[in-house]
Amino acid sequence: MNTGEDQARILEGLKAFLRIPSISTLAGRQPDIRRAAEFVLAELQAAGLERARLIEGAGNPLVYGEWLGAPGEPTLLLYGHYDVQPPDPLEEWRSPPFEPEVRGQDIFARGASDDKGQTYILIQAVRALVKARGRLPVNVRFLIEGEEEVGGEHIERYVSGHAAELQADAAVICDTEMFAPGLPTLCVGLRGIVYAELDVQGADHDLHSGVYGGAAPNPLQAVAEILAALKDREGRIRIPGIYDRVRAPAEEERAAWARLPFDEAAYTRQEMGARELVGEPGVGLFERLWARPTFEVHGIAGGFTGPGAKTVIPARAVAKISLRLAPDQEPAEVEQQLRDAVARACPRGITAEVRPIHSAPPSVVDPDNRFIRAAARALEEVFGQETVYIRSGGSIPIVGLFRRHLGIPSVLMGFGLPDDNLHAPNEKLHLPNFFRGIEAVARYLDLAGGQGNQAAPAPA
Repeated sequence: MNTGEDQARILEGLKAFLRIPSISTLAGRQPDIRRAAEFVLAELQAAGLERARLIEGAGNPLVYGEWLGAPGEPTLLLYGHYDVQPPDPLEEWRSPPFEPEVRGQDIFARGASDDKGQTYILIQAVRALVKARGRLPVNVRFLIEGEEEVGGEHIERYVSGHAAELQADAAVICDTEMFAPGLPTLCVGLRGIVYAELDVQGADHDLHSGVYGGAAPNPLQAVAEILAALKDREGRIRIPGIYDRVRAPAEEERAAWARLPFDEAAYTRQEMGARELVGEPGVGLFERLWARPTFEVHGIAGGFTGPGAKTVIPARAVAKISLRLAPDQEPAEVEQQLRDAVARACPRGITAEVRPIHSAPPSVVDPDNRFIRAAARALEEVFGQETVYIRSGGSIPIVGLFRRHLGIPSVLMGFGLPDDNLHAPNEKLHLPNFFRGIEAVARYLDLAGGQGNQAAPAPA
């Protein structure tokens, strides 16, 4: 599908996209956020999308475009995001995070895999079909956001209030990974998330430990005690009720996971860089990763951490925490269970408040859904291997949003790899996956529209 000239043009476009430091977590990057939104808008227009525009609101702009010239055919909602995570720590990058560099068959830059590179796959697949035929085999709507990495409040408000305008039969999202290089993969399940801040307060100001030590409540000690009360040393969550709603995977799904090509030692030492795996005893690894709730601590702040010594009992400490949710768990219920457990674990002399930051429900899609089956066939044709079905331990809040407000399933056609270093230094995207991903998405649009006999187009 891709000639050398086509690939060179597409690669240059991807590099231009990756050079924009559209970090949504940093307020000072608002000009770059807008540049990224305008870049996506221009790319949609170049791909032949109609009514392409920025949707302004209380948050970063959404980018919309549509092509609805296939009456009687399905409508697919193509989603991606143009915002990225901060690149820190910068000293660990082999090349600057916003100066994309190709090394071997990989392109390295922040956002290469999550999610600029994969969003660009969707745009270029549509462009190739429109250029080759002057039309698409299905109707499409693009909705690209700039707040996925910070909770997606703008898109949530927009989708909930514009369901009729976003009518579709299924969503297509390229924001997941293949299980192994060259192995076509569909993700049919996602864990949900509750992300919160634990704010712990002792005295109303910092205190001298020599004068007040032994009498003053210590918020840092309290944080440690609370966190230890919420999860035991074996990895079991100790929040009462947390496992009550968890739906176990079917035995057929467990059996399919057992057949996946997987080297646990390489996963542990090479991919993770760890010495050994941890987690709930008696629960298989994939089930722990994909189908069980987890509790993690992401950061603790408080007190004195600079060079030298300062004998202070801090007045306040904060911990960033999250729970990943398994199918059938409800975020609001889990938030309340967390609050209740923190209240029970809070030491004397301390106040502890749980402040939710964002949440999303878990989701599971039936592999027999017609849009999932078409995606599996497209991937098999392009990659030459049978498609495998996995779940992801991560959360893509938009999937639950589309299900709740639009009533549609999401097809998760991801082309990343497990070692792409998402949210970490030296993020990358495997270029053979990138170009074959364009071909696979174009083929999928044909199959979703019942035009499986059409020849695949060359990129525009």
